[in-house]
Amino acid sequence: MQELETENNRLFIAAYGLEGELTPEVPEDHITLARADARKDMAAFLSYAVGCMMGRYSLDQPGLILADAGATLQDYLAKIPKPTFTPDADGIIPVLDGEWFTDDIVGRFREFLRVTFGDATLAENLAFIEASLGKELPKYFTREFYKDHLKTYKKRPIYWMFSSPEGSFQALIYLHRYNRDTVSVLLNDYVREFIGKLEEKHRQQTIVTLNESARPGDRTKAAKEISKIDKMLKEIRAWERDVLLPLAQQRLEIDLDDGVKVNYLKFKGAVVNIPGLDKGDDD
Repeated sequence: MQELETENNRLFIAAYGLEGELTPEVPEDHITLARADARKDMAAFLSYAVGCMMGRYSLDQPGLILADAGATLQDYLAKIPKPTFTPDADGIIPVLDGEWFTDDIVGRFREFLRVTFGDATLAENLAFIEASLGKELPKYFTREFYKDHLKTYKKRPIYWMFSSPEGSFQALIYLHRYNRDTVSVLLNDYVREFIGKLEEKHRQQTIVTLNESARPGDRTKAAKEISKIDKMLKEIRAWERDVLLPLAQQRLEIDLDDGVKVNYLKFKGAVVNIPGLDKGDDD
């Protein structure tokens, strides 16, 4: 492998006329296979998949597809008229514990995997991915994806995680697809919709607890679920009222030329806090 990679480097250096600037030798500890990190590589693959969900990347064409301010799905389709994998319509992807929406990140990733590698190997590929990550996909996306994203982009993320204080509700947006109505869409089509779904589940579990013919174990489980939902609803409703609604009403504009830091801080309280961002260096 060391000899092959050295020879590859020699060929590329010759092809691009870089003999005076680069050397072909590859130290043993820099051999690609020696540096393989299954979790890191899989996290990068999932990041690419999210990029395809947002329209930043495409399975059909190399390079960036949507990378201008206020880009839309229509802009994507103008470049890729018949995509193998179609990006999310509104550029808002829920990241929740459980698949509450049809465009939830876990469901969208499974579809991405199916389209990319086929139905026949879907279960096998999912098992391989989760083994590489060391955890199930929902847990990775809800607890670790954004941390990895912040590391990759040095605390200047291109995907922003809107999140209630305790993370009961989370959703990703793509910086380049943000527009003045994005927070309103997030509020009305996702947060309030999620609250309604939680309230319905609360009603269903309450019926179980009041059913005297139900098994004691089922009634106990339902009571615990009700307690959990009560806490979630209290958190999300307060966040909706005190943070998201005022932001939606402001219809904030962002200027990509100002850099991620300036724009991200406009949404403080609505997005995941990035430690030290308000004290960090300028972009």
